[in-house]
Amino acid sequence: MIPTYGELVVWLPELLSGLSISLQVTALSLALGIPFGLLLALGVLAKGKAAKTIALILVEVGRGAPALVLLQFIYFGLPSAGLTLGSFVAAVIALAWNTGAYTSEIIRASLQSIPHGQREAAVSIGLNRLDELRYVLLPQGLRVALPALLGFSILIFQGTSLCFTIALPELVSRAYEIGSTTFRYFPALLTAGALYASISIPASLLVNHVEKRAGSHAQR
Repeated sequence: MIPTYGELVVWLPELLSGLSISLQVTALSLALGIPFGLLLALGVLAKGKAAKTIALILVEVGRGAPALVLLQFIYFGLPSAGLTLGSFVAAVIALAWNTGAYTSEIIRASLQSIPHGQREAAVSIGLNRLDELRYVLLPQGLRVALPALLGFSILIFQGTSLCFTIALPELVSRAYEIGSTTFRYFPALLTAGALYASISIPASLLVNHVEKRAGSHAQR
């Protein structure tokens, strides 16, 4: 039931190619989604009713709809409205939206955890709202949010496995292709799972290390 050495030699180049696509989708989704999450967090905290309403809608839809539904909607649904996207672009957009919706809550809570006295101090020395955000709130808020953001990044990497449903040739899709041609689904998927674990386990250890450092820093 486990792959043989000969099978691994044949399968690994194809599976590693799929893993590369999974990592690319993860990186782009995070690179777009986390700044989007910051904008949504600021929108939710905004005093303007219109900005707050739009941000809340995007957050609730992005969090309420499963990532699989977002993928299906963007890849299969948008062509009905005249907008056709490739599977890679659709995957990045869907996961970036999902990332933005979830990380907005992480960032918003981190920003709100900063003592109000620091905001008053920023105003007293003449900082405008943009400078207050740039020099006072963001550096401290993102430091607090970092462990949670890193942990969520692992979930997004694992979530790229859903992209096989929109024909993206990522890791799971490559494993299914191997299984369909060799009828060795279990060994192929087992190897794919091992490749996911080779990324996720070290990343989880890194997150734990960052959390411990952040906790010790907060106690000082």
